[in-house]
Amino acid sequence: MQPKTVKITRVHEDVGEVLKEAVRDAGLRGKRMVFVKPNLSHPEYVPGVVTSPALMRELVGFLRDGAEEVVVGESNGFNYPCWSAFEKTGLEKAVKQAGGTVINLSEDKVVKVKLSGNGTLENLFLPKTVLDADAVVDAALMKTHEFAVYSGAIKNLFGCVSSNRRIYLHPYLPEVFYWLYAIFKPHLTVMDARTGIEGNGPTKGKPVKMDLMLTGNDALALDIIATRIMGLNWRQTYLSYIATKTGLREEAIKVEGLQVNEVKRRFELPRIDLPVKAQMEIYKHEFLTKLLFCSLDVVKLFQKITVAYRGEPIEVG
Repeated sequence: MQPKTVKITRVHEDVGEVLKEAVRDAGLRGKRMVFVKPNLSHPEYVPGVVTSPALMRELVGFLRDGAEEVVVGESNGFNYPCWSAFEKTGLEKAVKQAGGTVINLSEDKVVKVKLSGNGTLENLFLPKTVLDADAVVDAALMKTHEFAVYSGAIKNLFGCVSSNRRIYLHPYLPEVFYWLYAIFKPHLTVMDARTGIEGNGPTKGKPVKMDLMLTGNDALALDIIATRIMGLNWRQTYLSYIATKTGLREEAIKVEGLQVNEVKRRFELPRIDLPVKAQMEIYKHEFLTKLLFCSLDVVKLFQKITVAYRGEPIEVG
């Protein structure tokens, strides 16, 4: 069995050599179609919050050198359309310049995937394009998260659930994340950690200059190493559930390049105030989650209450 390997590299603006090496080592040459999942968690480009268009241009270019087709896809957000985000962030233009294509997964054909085992969920409805891909590349970012503590490579796959009502799956997130990881099996994970997000991420936290790139052949292994760099305890997050299900032990992860202790910086944790506590309680129950997020108007009302309480809206997603 191939060892779970994560490479930590110090970078600044030029990430070309890191990406070129990572794509080469992932063995993606000769693939018919490679699917790339970026992070479009915000409708406009913000460093550390949204995948860099410049990085995506280089990544797609290297993938395109060895594959017949490279498709970059994302789904509609709860309160903004995917196509608008592709355009405003500059990601669509960057992908097309590199010879790739973009897809709104919310417009893709959906396949009902039956889940085995004794979990709560019986099925997931996933986009055919991703399921049909010969390889999946996970282009993640390093962030804290108001409700999940940490947001990285595996959580980035959540955007492959094509319905913008995927928020209804929040009561079952660890199980959902495990299945997305197990079904899609990313061949390559690239985490752009030049700028991280701490505090109340994933979109409204504070930027942290890290100047790092993490690359690896396993999304879970990379997430575990990323949390260690951030000074987080991964065993107190959804990663623990996935590691237990897969049997992955931290000691089995091979770290190349720089070591964790050389680059470690303790990230500020999310501030769990009353609005966050309330939403976390709601997320525990499917009925309450559907009730709160039944319409955008209800969400906007909840955000107005949050703004009145603390001066800024709460995260949704």
